[in-house]
Amino acid sequence: MASMSFSATIPSPLLDFSQTRKNPVFSSSWPSMSFSIPSIKSSLGSSKSAFFQNGFSLPSLTASGFVFNSRSSGIYARAATDKTLYDYTVKDIDGKDTPLGKFKGKVLLIVNVASRCGLTTSNYSELSHIYDKYKNQGFEILAFPCNQFGGQEPGSNPDIKKFACTRFKAEFPIFDKVDVNGPNTAPVYQFLKSSAGGFFGDLIKWNFEKFLVDKNGKVVERYPPTTSPFQIEDIQKLLAT
Repeated sequence: MASMSFSATIPSPLLDFSQTRKNPVFSSSWPSMSFSIPSIKSSLGSSKSAFFQNGFSLPSLTASGFVFNSRSSGIYARAATDKTLYDYTVKDIDGKDTPLGKFKGKVLLIVNVASRCGLTTSNYSELSHIYDKYKNQGFEILAFPCNQFGGQEPGSNPDIKKFACTRFKAEFPIFDKVDVNGPNTAPVYQFLKSSAGGFFGDLIKWNFEKFLVDKNGKVVERYPPTTSPFQIEDIQKLLAT
């Protein structure tokens, strides 16, 4: 198979892509975009596997306020917005208001965490390791507990803080438990998802999904839950800029 043809029609200009979960193709007044994806394998099954596992390379596309970029882990739709992470205030794990503007000028890795997930031990351990490695170079990890995935973060804020700080010696900031999907999604996660929403839906898929934010408060990359913190090489690149 020489190529695969892919067509997408952009929905009405909302920052929330949640509609894409219901209707993969839309009919609207917005223009359609078509582009070809080079085949990666000779068989359809292999190409499908490569599509979802490894992504593919496409030029950036812009349409009606959205920027579409290819990523190493897939395609992401980025909403054109003047907002930055610094426009938001969240509560820390002790219930105190924390303006995220306090992290201005730093490279940030934002993670939705859970205490009883199969990914907990590896992620907390590796997050603590990279935090120790880069914290003096202008790097911060912002951890947001969330109980929306299998009920794997059921504890109170004090329980979560004790777990992370005692068992894993976590020194990075941990915040109040939040929803990352659904009608009660925390505003900061609405911003993160609208800045780097998955092309086929902006839902956070599971615990330990990661967003990398640059020194200007803009999301530059989104990583699936199975991505090891050790694999995020862009941290070093952003710190060097």
